[in-house]
Amino acid sequence: MDKISYAELLEMVVGTKPAVVNMREYLTLNPRLSRAFGPRFVANSERVEISEEQQELENIIDLANAAERAARQKRFKEALQNGDSRPVLIAEGDSWFQYPHLIQEVIDHLSTDYLIWSMGAAGDTVANMTGPSSEYMRGLDRWKKQVKGFLFSAGGNDVLGEDETGSPVLTRLVKQYDEGQCPAWHIEQSVFKDTLRIIKQAYIKMIRTIRSKFPELPIFIHGYDYPFPYPFGCEDSRESLFGDMAKWLGSPFAEKRFPGDNQFSRDVLIVMIDAVYAMMNDIAAQEYGRVYVVDARRSMPSVECWYDELHGTNDGFKAVADRFKSVVAPLVS
Repeated sequence: MDKISYAELLEMVVGTKPAVVNMREYLTLNPRLSRAFGPRFVANSERVEISEEQQELENIIDLANAAERAARQKRFKEALQNGDSRPVLIAEGDSWFQYPHLIQEVIDHLSTDYLIWSMGAAGDTVANMTGPSSEYMRGLDRWKKQVKGFLFSAGGNDVLGEDETGSPVLTRLVKQYDEGQCPAWHIEQSVFKDTLRIIKQAYIKMIRTIRSKFPELPIFIHGYDYPFPYPFGCEDSRESLFGDMAKWLGSPFAEKRFPGDNQFSRDVLIVMIDAVYAMMNDIAAQEYGRVYVVDARRSMPSVECWYDELHGTNDGFKAVADRFKSVVAPLVS
């Protein structure tokens, strides 16, 4: 099979989002640099002519993030100039809102009904999105005359991803398996509550910042869906580009001696995700007003709906997007 040049690969990456199967031929994961909600892809040397120097310098996902954001924003501006009547939304988020080239995620699917100024990036963290380098207010200020709502996706990495050392968060959130105990018992409650406190503070900071200039703007948040640790049962056919399919969920549970079919492990994750939603519902019920929680739980109910341990397939994310539409549509026109 003939190889393409590195220049041709870059042209593909910065061009229109290609079919998933095409890009999977030309990209491979760099496990050393990858994050739970931020995969790091490099060129597949079996399909791309690339020098050692280029291999050392490249990080395709950073280029892909920038290119996809630029392409989305270009389409947004062109649509406005052409009188597009779709309601305008501003979106900030992690890889559930932008997963360049390999998956059609939530924003891709929502864009059929809404004109979205997207500032998401695979790998972005809740601390970065709400910290000194945050961008969402610039987007809101820029399109303040047109914006009808704000979409936010953050915190997944803090619960299901990695800690500051690059290790899976679950390693310190979950206790050693005890056959006689229920799923909730297996959660290190003090550590988990502290994690939720940090996420909640970041969300409240984001909401208060928006409310200082946009007191009536609807804000839409979510708490993810119940994931399936890998391998789930005996016939888990998921094929991820990650070097270790079970790195973020399956492996930490295995280290804690959980049953190998991961049924019980998923029950633990269900308890954790439910706690995330309880926290978000508490935020929405506070005095800020017009904060709406999109419940994505059970939108991807089978392992076939998941691309890997943390991300849906194209169809899986379409189901999540449909949940967003059901909440957004009555409030945004």
